[in-house]
Amino acid sequence: MTTMRRVRWLIPVALLITWLGIGGVLGPYTGKLGEVATNDQGAFLPRSAESTRVIEAQRAFDRNETLPLIIVWTAETPGGSVGPQQRDAAAGVLASLEGVGGVAGRASPAIPSRDGRALQGVVQLRPDLGDALPATIDEVRRAADRVPGTEAGLAGPAASQADLSEAFSGIDGVLLIVAVVAVLVILLLVYRCLLLPFVIILGAVFALGLAGGIVYPLADRDILRVDGQVQGILSILVIGAATDYALLVSARYREELAHGTDRLQAMWTAWRRSLGAIAASAATVALGLLALLLSDLTNNRALGPVGAIGIVCALVSALTFLPAALVLLGRAAYWPTSPRPDEAKNAGRGLWDRIARLVDRRPRRVWSLTLLGLLACAAFAPTLDAKGVPLDEVFINDAPSVAAQETLGTHFPGGSGNPAVIIADAGRTAQVIAAARATDGVAAAVPVSESGRPGGSPHIVGGRVRIEATLRAASDSDEATATVRRLRERVHAVPDANALVGGYTAQRYDTQQTAAQDRIIIVPVVLAIILVILIGLLRSLLLPVALVVTVALNFAATLGVATLVFEHLLGFTGTDASVPLYGFVFLVALGVDYNIFLMSRVREESRRLGVREGVLVGLTSTGGVITSAGVVLAATFAALVVVPLAFLLHIAFIVSFGVLLDTLIVRSLLVPALVRDSGRRIWWPGSLSRPRTSPEDAASAESEDRHRTAQH
Repeated sequence: MTTMRRVRWLIPVALLITWLGIGGVLGPYTGKLGEVATNDQGAFLPRSAESTRVIEAQRAFDRNETLPLIIVWTAETPGGSVGPQQRDAAAGVLASLEGVGGVAGRASPAIPSRDGRALQGVVQLRPDLGDALPATIDEVRRAADRVPGTEAGLAGPAASQADLSEAFSGIDGVLLIVAVVAVLVILLLVYRCLLLPFVIILGAVFALGLAGGIVYPLADRDILRVDGQVQGILSILVIGAATDYALLVSARYREELAHGTDRLQAMWTAWRRSLGAIAASAATVALGLLALLLSDLTNNRALGPVGAIGIVCALVSALTFLPAALVLLGRAAYWPTSPRPDEAKNAGRGLWDRIARLVDRRPRRVWSLTLLGLLACAAFAPTLDAKGVPLDEVFINDAPSVAAQETLGTHFPGGSGNPAVIIADAGRTAQVIAAARATDGVAAAVPVSESGRPGGSPHIVGGRVRIEATLRAASDSDEATATVRRLRERVHAVPDANALVGGYTAQRYDTQQTAAQDRIIIVPVVLAIILVILIGLLRSLLLPVALVVTVALNFAATLGVATLVFEHLLGFTGTDASVPLYGFVFLVALGVDYNIFLMSRVREESRRLGVREGVLVGLTSTGGVITSAGVVLAATFAALVVVPLAFLLHIAFIVSFGVLLDTLIVRSLLVPALVRDSGRRIWWPGSLSRPRTSPEDAASAESEDRHRTAQH
């Protein structure tokens, strides 16, 4: 063995050892992301919104910032009332809670409802409880259950945050296991070889470990912000992307081995021929995610860099760890279905050969019918209600805080527990309260005293006062949103009051408005990024424009189908305001990947064989591997449903269905048929002249031509 050849063998060995070190040292940080994650949704509001400014102004009033927990008692007997005995017992419970760890300050008195059938009391908890919050709430629940003849429920921000933490508990373990098992089963069934799926999964897990090792210190130093949603999406994104890129490299490597090429040379050829498509694919996703930095919503901006870091780690793993492992394993990686010179004739490629021949015979009919089908689905997209998810639909399963909030709304004004908060100049307190009370839909408006409770003498801080306005309608309803808009108009009109209106309903409304504005800004930016990358990769203008239009149409069709499924099959009345934007970024950026994989191969073959044969060979050669990649990516995103939140369920369906629609229809039929029907002009103004080839590439191309001639 020559010195140069020894050096070439040392490279994969060194890469493998390096990745084993990365996995051992950085791998645990993925599991630690929950330690630096925050599920406080108040931290993810629009930066410039009025409701966000109210939160900042409230900090001056709350010398000891707290998290409200509302206890609601109802009679055990349906339709029964609560009497003096229950009121006294409830007051005693509230007084006893002042000594419970995690409770800040005095609790409110027990307040009866007007119908006499319920009581409510407010307990202020420390906001820094973190993992101790569920235990504190359990202790409060046990105390509340001691009121005889009643049933107790816990509502309010603290209870909602506890249920949210419960939904995300174990996300770093359960979600990863579900995703990895799903991918592993699919790979074993599709490729029917034992070692390759485990090598691919190991590379994906190493990539996730590297991403966690980078994100953790950045989040720990507050450079990046991570919540449960971002944490879950990072795991899914890295596993799916790393698997997709690995499948493309391994497929090209297998082709080269089937031609009888030496394994080092086979990997070098496969690596070079895959590099452009994989790098362009990763760039579209990473830059598309970074476009979220243009958002005014903090959680969108948080996902952008975290997701981009994950994609880069997936790319590095697929281009370093996987090639090193495959070179060292050689043909054994594909055992027992090792590459053979005659495998071009196998049945697995027969399906894609038939699809390619269909596209070749009737290209115009194929693309016109698929286009009509996509347009029909897209017609329902404008009916998607993205005004937010009602509180009773946020959790997929029954959440205690949701049930308690419904009970609270039944016996008290609908906005109880989530009042609108008004910050105004102290000199205009009476006028602002009068304007608020005169607003249609406001049940009550009172200043907040120095004790932090509504009523009494207003607490003045820096010449400003805080006023709480209880809404008649439920705080998550359209009626409440309309009331907040009217309330803002009224108090803004009070001269010299400089009034601001915030609170839960205002935050929800501001988030909707900001999300709509974000879509106007970010969608064109993402499309422009993808277009520029495609132009650079394909050396064409018309084809990239056509590809961008098809992936945008695929997103619209997916959104149309999702609208019907969410409303008529799953019973949701709305989606989170960020769902359309998240769905667009993921689906368009990831969906264009498969067109990149296909068209880069079509361009490569068209330069040697002409456009017609290039489309046939490109579709036949990549059909199996791209479809497998699409199924794997769809399965990984579908794993998000293990987190019982409507937001992640919506994202999981949109991305999974959209990826399958893109893989099976758009990439397999629409795009190839358009290219076949357009001929060489689709590559305008680029050229498809035959490339200069190295002796190795020439020998490989000659071998491919011999096998293709034998096949046909």
